[in-house]
Amino acid sequence: MIGVGVTLPDIGDTQAGDERADDDRRNDALMLLYVKFQRSNALRLEQAANLTHSQVKRVTMCRPSIFEILLSAETLLINVAGQDKPGLMAALTVILTEYDARMLDIGQAVIHSDLALGILVRLDAAVAKDCQSRLFEAAQAAGSDLRISTISPDQYTAWLEASGQPRFILTLLTAGDATSALNAVSSATHQSKLNIDTMRRLTDRGDADVGDREDRFCVEMRLRGSAGAVDTLRDRLMERALELDFDFSLQQDTVFRRNRRLVAFDMDSTLIRQEVMDELAHRHGVGPAVAQITTEAMAGGLDFKESFRRRAAMLKGMPITMLDDVAGDVELNNGARRLLQALKYFGYKTAVISGGFQYVGDVLQRQLGIDYVFANKLQHVDGVMTGEVDGDIVDAQRKAELLRVIAQTEDIALEQTIAIGDGANDLPMLAQSGLGVAFHAKPLVRETARHAISTFGLDAVLYLIGFSDRDIDQALSASDDPELR
Repeated sequence: MIGVGVTLPDIGDTQAGDERADDDRRNDALMLLYVKFQRSNALRLEQAANLTHSQVKRVTMCRPSIFEILLSAETLLINVAGQDKPGLMAALTVILTEYDARMLDIGQAVIHSDLALGILVRLDAAVAKDCQSRLFEAAQAAGSDLRISTISPDQYTAWLEASGQPRFILTLLTAGDATSALNAVSSATHQSKLNIDTMRRLTDRGDADVGDREDRFCVEMRLRGSAGAVDTLRDRLMERALELDFDFSLQQDTVFRRNRRLVAFDMDSTLIRQEVMDELAHRHGVGPAVAQITTEAMAGGLDFKESFRRRAAMLKGMPITMLDDVAGDVELNNGARRLLQALKYFGYKTAVISGGFQYVGDVLQRQLGIDYVFANKLQHVDGVMTGEVDGDIVDAQRKAELLRVIAQTEDIALEQTIAIGDGANDLPMLAQSGLGVAFHAKPLVRETARHAISTFGLDAVLYLIGFSDRDIDQALSASDDPELR
């Protein structure tokens, strides 16, 4: 100890039974330090008592009332509003530095050149009044409004406790009346006792012109509250989403949410518009019968393996060239090409896991650069379909299994995967992925899946990952396809 004959006891990790004794010794030592170092600030206490930064943090965070009373510190919340001007932050922080203020928290947003800035600091009470005067002068010189509030130890402790609550990401997507959708979301959030911490717009700003109201609008909100409250919020939003025609996604804000690495697609009616089996059946003259079986299977009313064998049998005698024709005519769903190009740019692996046909999947793989394709193979002899299927049929459980296999092959956690589908046989795959998205799905799937896109194209998945239009434009600008640039 330099200049003081006091040794502060170790306040690192202790057993529960020793905590009270340690508290007493610590408080006695702090009081003695206070007597010898009148109005000493946190930095001087750290140096004088040979405390590590983590030990000082334990004193200040765990027992703020003792620490602040002994050191006569004040905690101030500084709020600045007005026209954003270069140099304002520098002018404020240089003053705080001069008064040795300890930064506890900071946040800033600029909306159409209007600034909202909040800074939480702790400083010696003896200099707090002078510091505040200097801050008001700096704000006045910049033409900004300044408000300073004193935060009590109890208020600060409550803030710390609240900051430890679970965090969630709510993504709102609408192509209609954004104001009504935002009101529905914010009202439901309030009713569910969740707090909106931050909000940012992911889509580019449109014209103020009324005629631009149909443009897509997407915002991402960070929420704080209990998991039970989020379940309540999801139920409320499901009702309002159907009523107001908007999409939403609620995800827990984890490191995996910000670090997805694999996206797996169903093929028919998800990546592409068509149901290939129905297209083949139509050309082979058995369209109505096959379509009926397909509809029943996708609605969950018929075992998929059985339905697939029955439909494949109806294609017996069809020339393989007809499969070539259908594969050449398939159309990608809206946003599919943009999504795949952006995913490739950002380093994601992509896969098609389909109960459709491997032949069509292989064509798409060559065209779009998809990394993996797993689907069903139709048996053919001498260029003619036999009506039989080669190998195991890719059904719902097989889809989920293949997602696990691909993730393991690429050394990717399932929490880092995204699965997208529209039918009942996609549900197990959607459920086990980190983010399962029902895309323009049947009612059963949309109600069961935790995330759904019904109003936008496939590229809206990029918003659920957290990418903005600016990010997406950067990815597409690197494409060789002029339609994407």
